[in-house]
Amino acid sequence: MNDLPVTPPVAQLRLVLETADLDAALTFYRDVLGLREREAYDGPGGARVVILEVPTATLELANPAQVAYIDDVEVGRPVAHPYPSTVRVAFEVPDAAAAAERLAAGGADVVAAPVETPWRSLNARFEAPGGMQVTVFEELDAP
Repeated sequence: MNDLPVTPPVAQLRLVLETADLDAALTFYRDVLGLREREAYDGPGGARVVILEVPTATLELANPAQVAYIDDVEVGRPVAHPYPSTVRVAFEVPDAAAAAERLAAGGADVVAAPVETPWRSLNARFEAPGGMQVTVFEELDAP
């Protein structure tokens, strides 16, 4: 691992998801998944943005072989990715089985029920309102 500077050069990561149905996506990510609303803005011509936050964020870079491997582990088969580059959002939760039930009840389409991965996490995959692939995962080994 690289030695990080005392003051990191990047203070925040924002992943911007464009969706035609902002209200459905907001209900899912804020109300069902439980992300906290940080700020919201309206602009001209009906423009709207809502910024949700989680306590920490990471940027996971994976080559196509790893993406295919994760699809196989989580879903058991290749998953069609409608974007030129695969984008999937993963959220660590304290109880993946409970989160999976909550997300399915809250409007997400289940792609795969919770499954234990070779890296000792419990992962479940969804197609969220707005079309984003979402994984919820629970780390099974204490850090």
